[in-house]
Amino acid sequence: MMASLTKKKLWNTHSFHRSSSGNILHSKAVVPNEHPKTFGVTSAISLDGPKPFDIQQTTELEETLKTHGCFESDDEFRHRLEVLSKLNDLVKDWIRDMSENVKNLPAAVVENVGGKIHTFGSYRLGVHSKGADIDALCIAPRHMDRSDYFTSFFELLKEQSKVTELRAVEEAFVPVIKMKFSGIEIDMLFARLALKEIPEDLDLKDNNLLKNLDPKCVRSLNGCRVTDEILRLVPNKEAFRLALRAVKLWAKRQGIYSNVLGYLGGVSWAMLVARTCQLYPNAAAATLVHKFFLVFSKWKWPQPVLLKQPDNTDLGFPVWDPRVNLGDRSHIMPIITPAYPQQNSTFNVTLSTRTVIQEAFRNALAVTEDIMIGKPGITWENLLEPTSFFFKYRHFVVLLASAVNQENLLEWVGLVESKIRILIQSLDTNSVIKLAHISPEQYEPLESEKDSVTTIWFIGLEFEKTENLSIDLTFDIQNFIQLVHKSAAHQQKFKEGMKIDAKYVKRKELVKYLPISVLQRHKKLAVSSSISVSSSTRDIHPQSEATLPSGTPPG
Repeated sequence: MMASLTKKKLWNTHSFHRSSSGNILHSKAVVPNEHPKTFGVTSAISLDGPKPFDIQQTTELEETLKTHGCFESDDEFRHRLEVLSKLNDLVKDWIRDMSENVKNLPAAVVENVGGKIHTFGSYRLGVHSKGADIDALCIAPRHMDRSDYFTSFFELLKEQSKVTELRAVEEAFVPVIKMKFSGIEIDMLFARLALKEIPEDLDLKDNNLLKNLDPKCVRSLNGCRVTDEILRLVPNKEAFRLALRAVKLWAKRQGIYSNVLGYLGGVSWAMLVARTCQLYPNAAAATLVHKFFLVFSKWKWPQPVLLKQPDNTDLGFPVWDPRVNLGDRSHIMPIITPAYPQQNSTFNVTLSTRTVIQEAFRNALAVTEDIMIGKPGITWENLLEPTSFFFKYRHFVVLLASAVNQENLLEWVGLVESKIRILIQSLDTNSVIKLAHISPEQYEPLESEKDSVTTIWFIGLEFEKTENLSIDLTFDIQNFIQLVHKSAAHQQKFKEGMKIDAKYVKRKELVKYLPISVLQRHKKLAVSSSISVSSSTRDIHPQSEATLPSGTPPG
């Protein structure tokens, strides 16, 4: 039986102040008055407002973000509203039709049955960029089932001429329908509430809505509930939004924006920025970006990041609590969602991905410190320089997922990608591997094969410095391939022609897989960032060898 939460604090939380040298110390917060207002779980580090220079840097930050397409045009804004309105109407019509013709409800009930679309994620937070997708939730009354959503509603979407790239991921931890609606990517979840009808002014904040719901509905609702709670917990929404836009763009350029691969997803980045806003509630956005890297480059993981003390609600759903749940104790970078039931949004993080994130934090701190002291020649563009991934490492694993056509490949790539973090975890336990760095970017092969389409990922490897090092990754790779095929068979997703291949290559062999332009760009980035390849990577001894098997489909 899950232990119920109590009103006392569940976990110790960080409180910081800065020493005269500027380093963050873990002790009581230093504030300008004796009884500062508290945002979140601790007192603020500083209540100082922005100085003219901070405002100037914030303006420059915003202008820089505009050049990177972080803000949509008025036309795109209106187009998104139109798409959401059409999708909302489609949901209402579907629920009404099902209620009348399948569920056989009385006409008076059908008329008021309701149903609606509720957005969450970056769109709900107001930080979506040009061309970004929309996360949405279909909320239905109690007589509608998830099976209805993934059958009749899915078929209804198929009939819509504006809907393309439609696919259902019913077996996911949070089941989802993915599509493009009039060119806009939409990930839509489903939740059935224990209500006879769904009113337009429904407030999802009420914990009692979760009573008698199945876990998948609770997880689906949590996206909306968490997003709304984050907005409620930040002291200055506009400063939060601009700072979050900057951090999200920086994370994408660094290749560390991907929950599925073991980095941080959108909600995790939002919570980290929100915590920074709580610690510096009156700061301008530029200052918040700098303080973000200051705080989290010093954070003592696995100490959890919390935006508020957990609710004492106990409706029987599991919550993140390492005192009770043994599995929670293995989480190495916990960032805890602020809505009941509290969960760790970063359970996918591995030792290697955390190392990559921490290094990126430290590098960004150095750049933002230069920006905020007005160092000549250093601008926000320096912070947003992409990583020189292919010149950070001398050794790589190349993963190739193939299928007979684009439709099959889209489904196959999603399945393979969802398991790559497990491969990284396996490589982390290999005694000869110091770091396994997966790049989220996907590539196409230089030459297309007949009757086959392929997507490629690259994992940069850093080995421990050992004499006469012999590398054999056969066990790790073969287990990964078997896991993917087993998962595909279980979900009945495997189709003829779906294959996985894995190859060990040295950097000089990347020309077989990547355009020269990509390698030249990464080399230029390495030089401009003053990255010394020899100091950041380790050579394998000349006698070393690496062995990888090729993937084969299940028999």
